[in-house]
Amino acid sequence: MAECGRKALSLLEAARSRYESLQISDDVFGESGDDSSDNPFYSTSGDSDSENYIAEEIGQGWGPGGSAGVGPPGSICPNRAEEEGWTEVLQDVTVPPYKDTHGPSQKMPDTATALDFFQLFVPDNCIQNMVVQTNMYAKKFQERYGSDESWHPVTAEEMKAFLGFVTSTSIHRCESVLSIWSSGFFSNRSIALKMSQSRFEKILKYFHIVAFRPSQGSNQGLYKIQPFLDSLQQSFSHTFRPSQTQVLHEPLIDEDPVFITTCTERELRKRKKRKFSLWVRQCTSTGFICQISVHLKEGQGSDGLAALKNKPQLHSLVAKQLCQNISGKNSIIFTGPSMTSLSLFSEFSEQDIFCCGLLSTRKSDCTGLPQSMLVCGSTPAQRGQSRIMMKGSLSLISWYNKGHFRFLTNSYSPTRQGMIIKRKSGEIPCPLAVEAFAAHLSYICKYDDKYSKYFIFHKPNKTWQQVFWLSISIAINNAYILYKMSDAYAVKRYSRAQFGERLVRELLELDDCSPTQ
Repeated sequence: MAECGRKALSLLEAARSRYESLQISDDVFGESGDDSSDNPFYSTSGDSDSENYIAEEIGQGWGPGGSAGVGPPGSICPNRAEEEGWTEVLQDVTVPPYKDTHGPSQKMPDTATALDFFQLFVPDNCIQNMVVQTNMYAKKFQERYGSDESWHPVTAEEMKAFLGFVTSTSIHRCESVLSIWSSGFFSNRSIALKMSQSRFEKILKYFHIVAFRPSQGSNQGLYKIQPFLDSLQQSFSHTFRPSQTQVLHEPLIDEDPVFITTCTERELRKRKKRKFSLWVRQCTSTGFICQISVHLKEGQGSDGLAALKNKPQLHSLVAKQLCQNISGKNSIIFTGPSMTSLSLFSEFSEQDIFCCGLLSTRKSDCTGLPQSMLVCGSTPAQRGQSRIMMKGSLSLISWYNKGHFRFLTNSYSPTRQGMIIKRKSGEIPCPLAVEAFAAHLSYICKYDDKYSKYFIFHKPNKTWQQVFWLSISIAINNAYILYKMSDAYAVKRYSRAQFGERLVRELLELDDCSPTQ
């Protein structure tokens, strides 16, 4: 019994050692607890347009028992594998050292407040621009549709309070911001006294980032939000340097999962679907979102998804856009099936960007990959069994765990072994690349659970406003991550909920800024 205990402990210590070598730091999110990372390969809700990383089971149409001789789109015949340069002779692969530092770019004092961290991303000049543009739009609107005697120009103080009221919906989980002034469960008299409901509704009616359409050179679908997104993007880059390992994915931006599980099918049908998709490049050791990319699902122009929806060309374009600032640094990027392809990874390799991605015969561009690695054989595979082929420094991995998972990578050596430890099924052997993918994506899955605590529930009808409040939610999350890494956290160890509550009260300039216990 004691020997079994020592063996289990040694396996756990070995797993922890590998986990640290995969460059995943301690949790900077704050509260510990259960997360949704039980599945080793991250998946989002069924309603999301994000990747659904589910194994393709044996016997679904490929190979024996399926359409004989027919492979996934873009695949090549088995007898041409060697001609294309693929071989089962494995060679060790080493990623060069990271050519950048990691962490916050500026040191914040231990007296820094929640608002100080938030204003690293939404500074006073940005808020002042909202004031100017909102007043301009109100003037234009009244010139066209008649004067509004009850309106007077908004001030910077009121605009901060306006942001605070809407942000409070993430802390108190109320779907309507107007509930603050009600007498119901979500009423909040402590902050409602700061501004009347009628005044808030007037600011909400005229709120704008860009009041007038630019004459040329503008993203026609997102022109009302693009200046703010550009400013936010610059602040993300200037305030934080990510670790070597990063992931490209769609963050959780759907409705509250609790609401989704409790509402009826009829209520779900009545809720309008999002008209945009948002991808991010995210540091896998901290959860900090380094870059965002927004595309409209409808409309004309380069930002429309209508022509390229669910096609590899679009996702490859998004991946290149998100990684344009990290070339030459030896970063390691994790990708989902829609972005994983031989051509993209080869192009990134020339820019000293290394990759590890999950493949899907339905979603991935399989051009140039050997068909023998993409089909399921007639002999049932054993759990933990893997097969690997190489082409140059790229490894194509087929690994079985209740279904076939396939990976393409040049960032982890195919000769190194790893292991996935599950509470119920025990230790499952796998190539190191599989363990790395599972570890990093599980961490991002935990991020989604934590990030949802800052998800702003106010849902306007305008798409540009939906994008704005989503980006504000991301900015608050990034602000908390920087707070956790600063000296200010050592002085007052605010939890995620306390930090959000304090930010709301500081935006409203309330005297009592003590967080709710």
